[in-house]
Amino acid sequence: MAEAEESPGDPGTASPRPLFAGLSDISISQDIPVEGEITIPMRSRIREFDSSTLNESVRNTIMRDLKAVGKKFMHVLYPRKSNTLLRDWDLWGPLILCVTLALMLQRDSADSEKDGGPQFAEVFVIVRFGAVTITLNSKLLGGNISFFQSLCVLGYCILPLTVAMLICRLVLLADPGPVNFMVRLFVVIVMFAWSIVASTAFLADSQPPNRRALAVYPVFLFYFVISWMILTFTPQ
Repeated sequence: MAEAEESPGDPGTASPRPLFAGLSDISISQDIPVEGEITIPMRSRIREFDSSTLNESVRNTIMRDLKAVGKKFMHVLYPRKSNTLLRDWDLWGPLILCVTLALMLQRDSADSEKDGGPQFAEVFVIVRFGAVTITLNSKLLGGNISFFQSLCVLGYCILPLTVAMLICRLVLLADPGPVNFMVRLFVVIVMFAWSIVASTAFLADSQPPNRRALAVYPVFLFYFVISWMILTFTPQ
């Protein structure tokens, strides 16, 4: 008995086609590139090399840091609302000002018990401990600046008081008297107000609007204590 021929159109006997059989008909055009380059462009390499500080000399590094400190001094001398001290913070300027102020507050005494050591230590303790206290107070009040940013601003804003100390030392070379004291009092008051205005210009926006007075009050006390030390200084 002859076997029945399978009809190609019979659905019951047709073999199923592969699922991705039609993909073999797709061809990639020769005009479409299939290769690429993942290397970094030369300009990006040059820019990255130029911005690196690992290959610069020590002299260039020192000069760059001194220029940055000088620019921050100018921002304090001409206070305006700016985030320069907050964005590019450093502690070199505060250290220089603290050391300079402490050296000028030393008393010229030959007595070993009054050799000026406590005055030098007092400046460091007041500046560092006072700045840390103000920073913690600012953070507790909801301030949005970091610990070292606050130290940077408070340290740089001692610049007017350091200038006041230098002027007072020069005035004290003259004969003491009421006029001498009035001149020193005027200089200290002006520089004290300058430090308050400069510090609040940088720190005011970092505090909630309803708590700015609570944040500025410790700053006022901080610079007032330093101003009092400058005003009451008398060389021996």
